[in-house]
Amino acid sequence: MRNYVQPGNTITLTAPYDVMSGDGLLVGSIFGIAAGNAANGESVEASLVGIFDLAKTASQAWSTGDKVYWDNTTKVVTKTATSNTLIGAAVEAVGGGASDTVGRVRLNGSF
Repeated sequence: MRNYVQPGNTITLTAPYDVMSGDGLLVGSIFGIAAGNAANGESVEASLVGIFDLAKTASQAWSTGDKVYWDNTTKVVTKTATSNTLIGAAVEAVGGGASDTVGRVRLNGSF
């Protein structure tokens, strides 16, 4: 195919805020995980698909298969859909305690 560019699993984005390697970032409707550190306005490679352990809303239990969303205000993943961007699904259950702050997420890569 003459018009094929790349698989699109990882793309270069302009960081909308300072990010560290492994941080989530939302550019328009594209959500990815930074592959390296970047200051606001710098280019950064971002993974759009895969399974990642990400910071989540504390005191919120997840079940396997729950839809999860990016809260761009607090920069964490949540089950709350309102005003947030769908990024994928939980691939493991996680407790709802105050110390349960990491969830395993499969990015859907469809945005």
